[in-house]
Amino acid sequence: MASSQHSHPFHWHYAELEDHHLQIRGRTLFIIVLLVLITLIVALVFVYARWACRRFNLNAPSPTSHALPDPQPRGLDPAAINSLPVTMFTLEMAVQTECCICLGVFEDGEKVKVLPPCNHSYHPECVDQWLSSESSCPLCRASLRVESDQLQVVVTQ
Repeated sequence: MASSQHSHPFHWHYAELEDHHLQIRGRTLFIIVLLVLITLIVALVFVYARWACRRFNLNAPSPTSHALPDPQPRGLDPAAINSLPVTMFTLEMAVQTECCICLGVFEDGEKVKVLPPCNHSYHPECVDQWLSSESSCPLCRASLRVESDQLQVVVTQ
């Protein structure tokens, strides 16, 4: 049984290809050029912005740089820190039962350093380290200022 199919062999000739649909003409060419220019301008603005930000950040003093000293030191000097009262902790006199810096619980008879403005208590080594960089209570932020000639802590609110 032979079927009678009309098969046409595939003949492709370059001359038969119609490419007039692929031609780029006036308005299409203008839109393509405009899109390329917009993309180029956006890329250049982005590169310039990154360069400007890097240059600005490199020229800005870093928080760890020592180019300009602080006008006033933030912490107390060691003599002022040592002048703060140290007492023995007892449960009867306790305003608080733990050091809010290290979260350690105070035990009866343990030495605690009491800050004058607020009567908050801390382990001496914990609060000494804090006061060397800050001049306020770690819990309530009551400010401590030391008069240099008397080494007396003055409370400022």
